[in-house]
Amino acid sequence: MPNEPTDERDAASWSPLDSEGWYAARNATTALRDALVRAGLEKDFPYLRADLNAFGHGLVELGRVSPNTAERLAELLRLALASGFDRDREGVEHAPTTAEENKGRI
Repeated sequence: MPNEPTDERDAASWSPLDSEGWYAARNATTALRDALVRAGLEKDFPYLRADLNAFGHGLVELGRVSPNTAERLAELLRLALASGFDRDREGVEHAPTTAEENKGRI
């Protein structure tokens, strides 16, 4: 009703910029982009982007890649695992992810 008090924000004025999910997805996408640049794969992931689903959960869209790019990515993951990246499953401390470092920053 026209004379009823309204909240400052309602569903019609919701913005993804108000959600932690958006910032987590954006920060993770940025970290992945930076790693792909260092690996020389920046042109091989043209669909890489941050996104939100209908529930406001942050997602990182990797998109389609060529078979050659998938093989290069698999090799990078194998090398990371061989160098000890998998240690956190054994209860050993691991470095915080970008999303963990920026938690609470909006």
